[in-house]
Amino acid sequence: VGHSFNRIKAPKGARDSNDSNWIRLNNINFRNIKNESFVIPKQRLIVCCGVSGAGKSSLIRGVLFSGIKESIISNKKDCATDFGIIKNGKDFGKAIEVDQKPIGKTSRSTPATYLGIWDRIRSLFAQVQEAKALGLNSSSFSFNVKGGRCETCKGNGKIKLEMNFLPDSYIPCSSCHGNRFNEEILSLKWNGKNIAEVLDLTFAEAYEFFKFDFVLKENFALMRETGLGYLKLGQASQTLSGGEAQRVKLARELSKRDTGRTLYILDEPTTGLHFEDIKQLLAVLHRLRDHGNTVVVIEHNLDVIKTSDWIIDLGPEGGSGGGQIIAEGTPEEVAQSPSSHTGRFLKPLLERKKSA
Repeated sequence: VGHSFNRIKAPKGARDSNDSNWIRLNNINFRNIKNESFVIPKQRLIVCCGVSGAGKSSLIRGVLFSGIKESIISNKKDCATDFGIIKNGKDFGKAIEVDQKPIGKTSRSTPATYLGIWDRIRSLFAQVQEAKALGLNSSSFSFNVKGGRCETCKGNGKIKLEMNFLPDSYIPCSSCHGNRFNEEILSLKWNGKNIAEVLDLTFAEAYEFFKFDFVLKENFALMRETGLGYLKLGQASQTLSGGEAQRVKLARELSKRDTGRTLYILDEPTTGLHFEDIKQLLAVLHRLRDHGNTVVVIEHNLDVIKTSDWIIDLGPEGGSGGGQIIAEGTPEEVAQSPSSHTGRFLKPLLERKKSA
C-alpha cells in the first residue's frame, strides 16, 4: 500500500528558526510530556507514532490541536498556552479534528443529508411539472416534516416495537413499506425514479444517475474516491462504522471551497480498515495536503508512516516511561535513528521500496 504516493520535501528554512513554514512548539509540559520542543512543517502530511501510551494523543490532540485553535483566536504569531509556546500557528484559517464519531445520532440522519446534497435533490423533484401542478415545493419531498412524508411512521420508514426485557426492535412501516413518503409523493418521478428509489441508490449509482449536475456529480465522485461508493444515499448514519463515518467527514471537507489553510487532525484512522480501504484513505489525505493543507495523523500503521512527509516518534516506552520525542524528520531520517522502534521497522520497508 502507498508506493505510488509522492512525498514532499520539508520546507526550506532552518528548523530551529522562526521561519513561517514551520510550526514550533516550545517547552511543552502536558501529562507525561516533560519540557519537550518540536517542529512541524506546514502544508505536509505528518505522522505522530510511537508505542501505546507514549503520549501521541496528548501531544497532537491535547497540545497541537488546542494550541493552534488558541493561536487562530488570539491572532498572535507566538501564542503562550497553559502547556507551552506555539509559534507560527495564527496563519491557519481553521483547525479540524476528523474523528470516527457517528455523523448523525438518529435514523433520520443519512450520508446525503450530512453531505448537504439532499436539499439539491429535493429541489429537482419540486421542479417536475406534476409537482408544480399539485402546488408542491422542495419541503414536500422531505421525510423530516409534515406534507409529503408518511405520517404513520413520521418519515422513518420503520415502526419501533418496544420490548419489555429485550432491546427495542424495528419493523418496516405497513403504510409506506419502508419508503418514508406518502403515495402522492411516491407517484412523482424524476428521470424515471421516485424520491424513495433515489434514496436507495448507492453513491456509485448516483454518480451516473446525476452526472448532468456538476455539484452532485462532484460530491458522488468524492464518495467513490474515499472508497464509499457502496453506501446508499438514504442509509441510516447509525449503521456506518467509525472508519466509514470518518471518510464521509473527509469527503465533506474535500467538497468545501478549499482555502489551503486548514490543519486536519486524525487519530488512528486506519483502525479496522482493509488494506484497500487504507489505500483509499491515503489518497484522500494526500489530496488534502496537495491542496495546501497541513494533515497530522496519529498512527501506528507502517503503510501510512512510510508515505508521510514528516514523522514525530514518541517513546521510548509507554506511560511514565514515554512522553519523549525520540526522533523527528523525514521517514529516511527516522529510519536511521538507533533509538527509534519505528525507525527499526521502517528501515527495511524503505530499503525494499528503494530497490524495487
